[in-house]
Amino acid sequence: MKYFITILIVAVISSSSFSQAGVCGNFHKKYCSLGSGGKGEKWLYNAQSKSGLFNQGMVSKLRCVIYKGMDYRISVCCETVLGDKVSYKIFDSRTNELLFDNGAAEDTQVFEFQSVSTRQLIIEVVVPQGATEKEKHKSTDAACVGLLIEHKITDRSGFSTY
Repeated sequence: MKYFITILIVAVISSSSFSQAGVCGNFHKKYCSLGSGGKGEKWLYNAQSKSGLFNQGMVSKLRCVIYKGMDYRISVCCETVLGDKVSYKIFDSRTNELLFDNGAAEDTQVFEFQSVSTRQLIIEVVVPQGATEKEKHKSTDAACVGLLIEHKITDRSGFSTY
């Protein structure tokens, strides 16, 4: 009987751990723009990318490092029940300067930039209160949100050698 109870407890713990990681674990890999850009550009997956289960009104921050001489593409995607209501901002972690706000850029979900120095950024993702599904206008308590970070070496332009 002890053996059966031990197996049952281990099974329940393993199952709940797996289901928590499995709910939104790789959402960003499946649903955010991944891999190719225009003109045959090849973006590489950055391991700092994350997905998570967000409640309405939730704000979450992610610290990431960007490197000099690299181009970056940040994509935010969410389950359709949230519509296009997810917003994000990018701050310099040292100065807390606001570097990008998708609300001021027509709520774009993809942002590309070139890094002229190595530094840490803080990416703040916000799911507003009352986010609704467009078609049914039914509010939802929680949904998956993905933050995909991609990178590539900056193309040389102009006088690349002297």
